[in-house]
Amino acid sequence: MIPFSDEELLEPVRAVIAKVQPSLALDGGDIEFLTVKNSTVYVQLKGACVGCGSSGTTLKYGVERQLRMDIHPELTVVNVPFGMENDLDNL
Repeated sequence: MIPFSDEELLEPVRAVIAKVQPSLALDGGDIEFLTVKNSTVYVQLKGACVGCGSSGTTLKYGVERQLRMDIHPELTVVNVPFGMENDLDNL
């Protein structure tokens, strides 16, 4: 169990996302932080990351790995496809 509320995770998660953005930008990609719900971080991959075959690997072994190292080992990250942002309200 993660000992932080979703609200407490917002700023640390934003900091980690900002930390990984330059790596994604090197390949023409980007990432936008959307929210945290039930200790799951929701992001949206952008640019060259959209539709890239390696985007799942980037998410799991780049973004999620960094979140787990910097904040808590039980955090998970989910990419929200374009147009599905409003569905986050139903989680």
